[in-house]
Amino acid sequence: MTIRVLVADDQAMIRGGLRLILEDEPDIEVVAEAADGVEAVEAARRLRPDVCLVDIRMPRLDGIEVTRALAGPDVRDPLRVVVVTTFDLDEYVYGALRGGAVGFVLKGAGPALLVAAVRAAVAGEALVSPSVTVRLLRHLAEAVRPAPDGPDGPPLTERELEVVRAVARGRTNQEVAAELFISLSTVKGHMASVQSKLGLRNRVEIVAWAWENRLVTGA
Repeated sequence: MTIRVLVADDQAMIRGGLRLILEDEPDIEVVAEAADGVEAVEAARRLRPDVCLVDIRMPRLDGIEVTRALAGPDVRDPLRVVVVTTFDLDEYVYGALRGGAVGFVLKGAGPALLVAAVRAAVAGEALVSPSVTVRLLRHLAEAVRPAPDGPDGPPLTERELEVVRAVARGRTNQEVAAELFISLSTVKGHMASVQSKLGLRNRVEIVAWAWENRLVTGA
C-alpha cells in the first residue's frame, strides 16, 4: 500500500527537502504541498491523504489550528496529522496533541525519523522516538497544570495502568507485551479499553493524559 502524504510548511526549501526524503521511499508518495495553513486544510480535505505532515508555525492558520480543523474533537472523519516541531520553542505542541495530532517529529531529526513518523502514524504507533517523546511530554506536562490529587476519569485496572505507564515511556505495543509478559492482542485490548473509559481518541492522547496526571515521572 502506498502511503499518501501532504506536506505543509511555509518554506519552499523545507517542503522540497521533505518531499525528496519521503519520495525516496518506495511506499510513500507526496500528493500535495501547502505553503500555509489555509492551503493545508483545503488540500487535505480535498485529497484526504493518509498522513498530513504539518509545520507548527505557518501563516494564516498555524499548525494547531490546522490540526483542529482536520482532526479535532468535532471532526467526524479525522485525518492523521503529524506535527513538525522544535523542542526548544514549541510549547504549542501540547495544544496540537490535544487538538487531535497523532504524533510529532522534530525538525532536523533526520530522514530516518521523519519516515518512521509517517509510517508510525499510519500504523497507530505514533510515538516513534521514545527519548524525544518522554522529554517533550514531561516538559509540556510540567508547564500545563499542577499535579492533581488523582487521575481524571473512570478508574483503570492495575494492568491497564501498567500498560499506560509503559506506553507513556515511549514503548511500542510489541515492547509493552514483552515487558509485561502478555500477548500483543492483550496489549491492544487494554489500549482500546483505556481509550473507551477515558474518552480518548488515540495513543498520543493516552500518553498526554498519563503525563498530565503524573502516572509517569521518569523515562
